[in-house]
Amino acid sequence: MTLWQQAITILMCVLGTMLTRFLPFLVFSSRRPTPKYIQYLGQVLPGAIFAMLVVYCLRNVSPLQYSYGLPELIAIAVTIGLHLWKRQMLLSIAGGTVCYMLLVQWVFV
Repeated sequence: MTLWQQAITILMCVLGTMLTRFLPFLVFSSRRPTPKYIQYLGQVLPGAIFAMLVVYCLRNVSPLQYSYGLPELIAIAVTIGLHLWKRQMLLSIAGGTVCYMLLVQWVFV
């Protein structure tokens, strides 16, 4: 890419990010109450997206081939355990990810 194309690409990424960040504040003002369906989506979407991420991550796990899904199972148990213990989403996701990466790099080679 030329320097001009790189600048345009960066500018478009910045504009897209700013639009997605500022649009909700422009559409839903503080003077009016937030619609009930938006409140509902705010409650159910995080869990639904997390469940979809789990399904996506486990879609190619084969319990009939070597490692038998054990690294994934152990990492999921670590993630759940950390979340139940500390109730901090970032810690539980990072802990499970680090656990999985250590297992597949050093244990289940």
